[in-house]
Parts: sequence; structure tokens; C-alpha cells
Amino acid sequence: MKVEQLFTGCLAEMAYYIESNGEVAIVDPLRETEPYIRMAEADGAKIKYVFLTHFHADFVSGQYDLAQKTGAKIVFGPNATAEYDIYNGKDGEEFPLGGGKLTLLHTPGHTMESSSYLITDEEGKSPYVLTGDALFIGDVGRPDLAVKQGTLTEKDLAGYLFDSLRNKIMTLPDDIIVYPNHGAGSACGKNMSSETFDTLGNQKKTNYALRADMTKEEFIDEVTTGLKPPPQYFPNNVRMNKSVNTSIDDVLHKGTTPIHPETFKEMSEQKDILVIDTRSKEAYAEEGTIPGAWYIGVDGSFAPWVGALVTNINQKIIFIGDEARINEIVTRFSRVGYDNTLGYLEGGITNWRSHGFEVDKIGSISAAKFTEMLADGSMEKPVDVRKETEYLSEHVKGVENFPLDFIHSNFAEIDPSKEYFLHCASGYRSLIAASIFKANGVENVTDVRGGFTDLKETKAPLTEYVCPTTLL
Repeated sequence: MKVEQLFTGCLAEMAYYIESNGEVAIVDPLRETEPYIRMAEADGAKIKYVFLTHFHADFVSGQYDLAQKTGAKIVFGPNATAEYDIYNGKDGEEFPLGGGKLTLLHTPGHTMESSSYLITDEEGKSPYVLTGDALFIGDVGRPDLAVKQGTLTEKDLAGYLFDSLRNKIMTLPDDIIVYPNHGAGSACGKNMSSETFDTLGNQKKTNYALRADMTKEEFIDEVTTGLKPPPQYFPNNVRMNKSVNTSIDDVLHKGTTPIHPETFKEMSEQKDILVIDTRSKEAYAEEGTIPGAWYIGVDGSFAPWVGALVTNINQKIIFIGDEARINEIVTRFSRVGYDNTLGYLEGGITNWRSHGFEVDKIGSISAAKFTEMLADGSMEKPVDVRKETEYLSEHVKGVENFPLDFIHSNFAEIDPSKEYFLHCASGYRSLIAASIFKANGVENVTDVRGGFTDLKETKAPLTEYVCPTTLL
């Protein structure tokens, strides 16, 4: 039996490809279908099942399109309902696959339909369990995403999760490999490991939530403490995962349309259209961009930042990007449900300039210059746009925190007449923030190249473990 973990770094998501004797199961697929179809074709196999561990909140999964193209059966656990045909598996139900099988283990808690899948190979051995968002490496799924007003609370869900882990997962052999759906960087847990798999036995030793002497009450307190509000796009993705959406092929066809610079300029000036520059940090900083464009580079955590910052899931988007990567960029927009991409700037910034159109640039300084200006008092508004937890663990003295995550809700605190100097950890988030500042009327905004990583190498005074202060 072939079992492949397919890791997507941008989303910190793991899908799975399982093949036995010419039959394939795909577990938790991404939106795009062709990679899975090509893998099956290369094995001379047919996709028989598409299994979902739950309705995902952090990405739009591709089960409907994949089933339409292959005839595969879509399988969810108990309690799942959708606008399309699904099969609700029962706890303990076995699904034959070639010479092996997958057994559904209903593990509610992250969501009520949440299920894990025990893999049994052709020899009758069960080397792997796919735990979805019930059990991560070093963590467990957050229990607040499926709260229903008047019925389920996060504490109720945490209680279900405790029982699922103790009665369904922790009873498996210690040498079984745990394959979760997410790793470090995902917002579906609090503090996941960067490892993408581990033995259950080791997790029992190292995962705080699997402590043998932990009571149910202690577990509930642990997993519900310190939860930050989920990204704003999560409910939209859950809704889309229960619905029949625009075909991924149609999304790609529309989004990969080249737009002539004159037309692009006209569109960029319309209030209902957002321009996003997806190029590298270096290209964006050195070549400039279209006035009013946001920067969200495709080489960073692109899809999660699009989801966190573009508040309208139906937003009309046109974008600037490397022409060799246009299909990839539209795909990554669609992974978090942003299907209304209308096309890209044909010929890029070079073509834009050749038509005599102006470009806008974000100012930048080195970490050393930042430290020097901070020391002599010539810097008006130094700002750290990292997460509050990062800022509180260590930051430069005299620099206030304004997390990118909440830039829209807190923007009223920004004074457009002031000059702002922004940094993050390495320079990706600060460029995003600077572009949004600029698009919202802050003319004097400067990015600190290299961010906090470079600042620590200067003589900048650092503060550790301080209490939160009022923003700006």
C-alpha cells in the first residue's frame, strides 16, 4: 500500500494519497484537482473515495470537483450535511481499498462530524492513523470553530474532544504513526509542532493534551485558554465547503486573463476592485507598484494573509505577478475561497511604465539606520507589526505594537499626517502593512529591511516579557 503525505507549506496543510491494487483514496484534498488525478494516472489506478476528516475552515477543499471528474464517493463522518451528495460513514465502518481498507473513527470535538481514519494495509497491519484536526503533533484541534449559538459551547466541544482522544485515538498501539491535517503555522490549533508526523507513543509523552493523568476538567481548561479569535475568513470557508462552488477550472480560466495596462488602470481606479501585488519583496520594493495596490507576496504565507486581510470573500481582485506563475497565483487565491480574480497585469510593471503610467514606492531603511534614528530621536512613529505574542516575548524599546492581523479594525488609531517606520520579523508582513497604510492615505511610511531579525544584530535596546501597552 502506498501512503503519501502531501504537504502544502502556505497553508501548513497535509492531504493524503493512498493507493492499493489500483484503487485510490484521497483524504482532505486541496481545491485543485489535477495533481491527484495525475498521481492516480501515473499509478494506473482509479480514485475510488474522497475522504474528509471534517468541514475545513482554513481552506476550500476540492472534494466536489474531484468527485465530479472521477466518479469517486465523497465520505464524511456522522452529522455532516452538505448541498451535494455525500456518504455519511458510521463509527467503525470499514471502506475496502484494493487489498487494504480504511476504518472511520468518529472523533468529534474540533467539529461534531470530525473523524479520523485508520489505515490497514494488504498484510492486515495498521501502520497509520489520519487524525485530521482532532490530534496534531504537539497539540489538538481548537474547539471553538464549530460553536453553535444556543446549543454547543467551546467547552462542550472540548469535552467531546477529550473523550475522542482517550477512547478512540489513545487506545491505538504506541508505534502507530499519527498523520494530522495541519502543522505549525496553521490557525486551527494553538501551538503545533513543525514536525508533520510522529508515533502515538511519543505524542503521549510530549503532547500536553495527552497527559495520562489529565482530568477532563483540566483538559477543557487547557484547550480553551489562550484562544485568539480565528481569522475572519474561516466561517466563509466552512460555508463554501458545504456548498457547490464555482468549478476550479472556471475560476482559473477567468483569473488567468491578461489585462492590457490601459484597461488595468481603468479597473484599478474602480472602488469595488482591489489590486494586489504578488511579486517578490525585492521586485516590489525596487520596481515600485501601481498606486493604491496592496502587497501580499506569493512567496510568503500568501493564502492565509489574503484571507485575513481581504474582508469580502467576493471581492473583485486584479493582480500583478510573475507571468510564469499566474496559474499558481490564481490557484492560491482560490484555496481560501477568493474566486473573483478577474485577471492580471499583462507584461507586468515594465509594460505599465512603457505606457507612461506612474508607479508608487514604499520607502525603506536598513536595521542599522532604524536603530540610529531611534537613538537620536529623529523617528516619529516606530511600529512593530508582528503578532502581540511575538512583540511581548521580545521587542525594541520605544517601538509600539500594531499587529498586521488587526490592521483594519485598529486603523482609526493611525494618524495619516505622521511618518511611520514599520518592521516585522523579516520584512514580509511589514511590506504588507506599509502598502495598506499607503493605500489608506498614509503618505509617509517606511519599511525596515530585514525586520526584527536584523535589528537584533544592531545595538537596538531590547525589552523582554512586558505587559501589553496601548497601541500607537
